[in-house]
Amino acid sequence: MTKSLWVHIVDDDDAVRDSLFTLLRSAGFAVRTHNCAKSFFEDYHAEETGCVLVDMRMPDATGSDVQERISRMGDAPPIIIITGHADIRMAVMAMKRGAVEFLEKPVDPQVLLDHVDKAVKRREYTLGELVKIEEAQAKIGVLTPREKDVLKHLLIGRPNKIIARELGLSPRTVEIHRARVMEKTGAGSLPRLVRMALAAGLDPELSH
Repeated sequence: MTKSLWVHIVDDDDAVRDSLFTLLRSAGFAVRTHNCAKSFFEDYHAEETGCVLVDMRMPDATGSDVQERISRMGDAPPIIIITGHADIRMAVMAMKRGAVEFLEKPVDPQVLLDHVDKAVKRREYTLGELVKIEEAQAKIGVLTPREKDVLKHLLIGRPNKIIARELGLSPRTVEIHRARVMEKTGAGSLPRLVRMALAAGLDPELSH
């Protein structure tokens, strides 16, 4: 089954690029190839990218240049640097900038597949968590200011009577607000509501 996120190969060596393409496609990855950094960035969309394989030395940019630009754009996918001119300093710098792996040519096919598979799975998890955060923020975002006040007190485990006293409301009014919070968020239970609120960025420590 073909994986949905793209694996981008950025390498000016035609033979290497074609070899990597064939290897990754045969393993079920969705692959796009680029012979230069310019071509890659014209086609690059972070939310559709599972992993980037980039050669360290190309005519228009180094792998480090590509890595740095991706990082500046935010929401960077895993990057694997591939080079035929490796040295310790170069590898250390690449890893410090966030590369998940630094591989020397010729790359062992199984080693490469293992690293790409791990990188894409990591990216799928990260993007899935971002979706959960966005969904949680959208649901919390529809609450009124008073409903959010009640929610913040719920996050630190305060019962309705205490919340009512803290907010200057009647217990019955707190119950109504609490019910509306549950209804609007679709949480279904208090533990799920808490997880949703935390995912949306509400910190119980800031609610005191």
